[in-house]
Amino acid sequence: MNVNQVLESTLSPDASTRQNAEQQLTHAAEVDFSGYLITLAQELANEQAQPHIRTAAGIALKNAFSAREYARLREVQQKWINQIDSNVKKSAKELALQTLGSRDGRAGQSAGQFIASIAAIEIPRNEWPDLMEVLVQNVGQGGEHLKQASLTTIGYICETDDVQLRESLAGYSNQILTAVVQGARKEEENTEVRNAAITALSDCLDFIRSNFDNEGERNYIMQVVCEATQSGDVRIEAGAYGCLNRIMGLYYDKMKFYMEKALYGLTIIGMKNEEEDVGKLAVEFWCTVCEEEIAIEDDNLVIQNEGSTDLRPHYGFAKIAAFEVVPALLQLMTRQEEDAGDEDYNISRAAYQCLQLFAQSVGSDIVGSVLTFVEANLRDADWHKRDAAVSAFGAIMEGPEEKILEPLIKQALPLLMEKMHDNAVQVRDSAAYALGRVCDVLPESIDPQVQLPALIESLFSGLSSNPKMAGSCCWALMSLADKFAGEPGCQENALSPHFQASVTALLQVTEKPDADNQLRMAAYEVLNTFVTNAANDSLPIVANLSDVVIQRLENTIPMQHQVVSVEDRITLEEIQTSLTSGLLAIIQRLEVEIKPQADRIMHILLRMLSSVGPKSSVPDTIFATIGGLANALEQDFVKYMDSFVPFLYNALGNQDEPGLCSMAIGLVSDLTRSMGEASQPYCDSFMNYLLNNLRSSALGNQFKPAILQCFGDIAQAIGPHFELYLSVVATVLQQAANVSAGSDNAYDMYDYVTSLREGIMDAWSGIVLALKQGKAHLLTPYVESIFQLLTIVAQDHHRSEPLARSAMGVIGDLADTFPNGEYVNFYRNEWIQQLIKETRQNRDFQSRTLETARWAREQIKRQTTSFQGVQMS
Repeated sequence: MNVNQVLESTLSPDASTRQNAEQQLTHAAEVDFSGYLITLAQELANEQAQPHIRTAAGIALKNAFSAREYARLREVQQKWINQIDSNVKKSAKELALQTLGSRDGRAGQSAGQFIASIAAIEIPRNEWPDLMEVLVQNVGQGGEHLKQASLTTIGYICETDDVQLRESLAGYSNQILTAVVQGARKEEENTEVRNAAITALSDCLDFIRSNFDNEGERNYIMQVVCEATQSGDVRIEAGAYGCLNRIMGLYYDKMKFYMEKALYGLTIIGMKNEEEDVGKLAVEFWCTVCEEEIAIEDDNLVIQNEGSTDLRPHYGFAKIAAFEVVPALLQLMTRQEEDAGDEDYNISRAAYQCLQLFAQSVGSDIVGSVLTFVEANLRDADWHKRDAAVSAFGAIMEGPEEKILEPLIKQALPLLMEKMHDNAVQVRDSAAYALGRVCDVLPESIDPQVQLPALIESLFSGLSSNPKMAGSCCWALMSLADKFAGEPGCQENALSPHFQASVTALLQVTEKPDADNQLRMAAYEVLNTFVTNAANDSLPIVANLSDVVIQRLENTIPMQHQVVSVEDRITLEEIQTSLTSGLLAIIQRLEVEIKPQADRIMHILLRMLSSVGPKSSVPDTIFATIGGLANALEQDFVKYMDSFVPFLYNALGNQDEPGLCSMAIGLVSDLTRSMGEASQPYCDSFMNYLLNNLRSSALGNQFKPAILQCFGDIAQAIGPHFELYLSVVATVLQQAANVSAGSDNAYDMYDYVTSLREGIMDAWSGIVLALKQGKAHLLTPYVESIFQLLTIVAQDHHRSEPLARSAMGVIGDLADTFPNGEYVNFYRNEWIQQLIKETRQNRDFQSRTLETARWAREQIKRQTTSFQGVQMS
């Protein structure tokens, strides 16, 4: 293999050439991983090589130690630990450290990424103890390129999420801090070095807690960061404000002195900086202050409710600064960009977000200054000021007392609706969003008789007037529909008098010849929300709407032949997805009343499945709609299974499209729950596909909990017939129960294990119920392993609510299935009583979880009191 040629090809604009080169690199790594690493490291360190070749070598080295999934990452790291000779490791690391001093900055950066990848493996194992010492020495004694690359490397190492590495880095805090502070001081003349140091300092703040606890060291760190905010270099100043953000979030309790002495003034100056990158981060500092103080108030409330007096300090920084910061934010909100897109994050939007947080943190105290600004600017000739005034009013809807806001809203509603017709589309868009905030947070301030009709008319007018307003009007109308829906199943609600007109208006918007897809999709989304929240007296309108939606779906089939470009394909799929989602909303609202339309619905959905191409997003929505129809029809859905099931089998086996495969797994659960025992003829195939997916390395771990849950749904559906699959499924569940998060406590692994245990519990719950009548004896070999898993769940004090509820269900189901005290000794264990008590007394859990826990307690009480002398069989 010609390394230079292959590396050059990985950067080729031609996809085929690039893919072929990547395959060659993958093959080389598989055949000789040691040789592969040394060859790449040599090429990266080669000062005679062309820069783009060195860049490609660096990318390949980084990719050799990268993986999106945690399990795959650990597998890659184990290759370095177990398959690479110590001399090869030493050589590769020396080449990388050598490359840090290269005059080619990109090569040095790539070397830093490679070093960080190896550090993540070796530092927790204490196998590279001198790395930090070398990097510190580089910063103190090296040339400019070596300093910068070494500081960048420290940043790469410190930005890790790996728990083991984070814990290990705390032991190097003095060395890390020595290097980054030395580079970040105002005495450092090279701005590239200083910028790298500030970035690294931000990344390492988590690991220098012991240093921050020392007042002298803390003062020096804060001095260096504060001086950096005045450096005159935009990148350094922005980085310094970013550091202050992180410091406030991590060390709020130590900030009182620095706020009084420097930070109030510095951040106000920073907010007014003409460089937007600096200004945004200064604004975000106050966002962090507000978020931290909101969190402290919430935490202290919980602590007080638990009867403790060990409260977190709350200094009220936001309240003290509000009189100066809020006016500055209001002025920054007038710096909108006329052509800013919805996703653009500029200084004006940063200020708006910060004002929202001030309202939540400070409450009613800021209402006066905001209202003064609104009154002064609402009718200004400059649209920027009118827009800021409207936005500011919407920003304070959450936080101040309702008794203060309610009369203000009643006065402001006519003015906000007036601004829905402003000359500037930006003002109209902000008015729609502000109205949405009112509907979402304080709907009771809107009089259904007096103001609601004009409000609905105003929002529909805005929805159809300009695509830029579509998102805000859509959200406002959906908030309005949600808040005025009334109780579920009510005969009429506040929307009823306007329901027909709203549906008609939305259908007209979606059919406008000049409507772009953004507007059309927004209108369909609103239509779905109105349908979902329709009162019973509007159901005839919903039933008639089903005809329109089905007809429109039928009209999309011939459009398949008119597709000539990727854009055409995307547009058609978005229309089909929107219509199918609307059909799902109709089905869910009409429930069994959709039955007269069922044949026509399934006919069009099957035609669509037959005509869509690969990698399409439409089947996902179709599957969800079929699941909704099955839930509505229950056993009557079985008449469609023979026509539909080939599509379902294809999706279950399509591991190249994980999203579709996931939908198919969920649909199996829906279908079996709906059809019950009538689903039995299809269960052999279902089980085969599910077991294959469970064993597959192509599908991620996130599929496994859903598959296990699906086993439980199948069992509950077919009852005693599940005996056929019991031994295989039980073995799978026992194996899955042995999976643990490991000693590194990675969050993603912990979440996965929790989800996996939820799936296991749901599976056992379904199986126990399935075999309860007449075949309970088949469970005997597995009862002990079920209780072993329950023991693990009981020991996890951070168990999720779904896991706790499923555990309660299994405990109660087993006691009910074996009523003659066969396993009474298990129920006498103190841990099981404690698990039920903790679940039953958790105030954060939903009522159905608490009810399940009470039911489980009654089942156990019946066991332990009725069979005092019975021994475990």
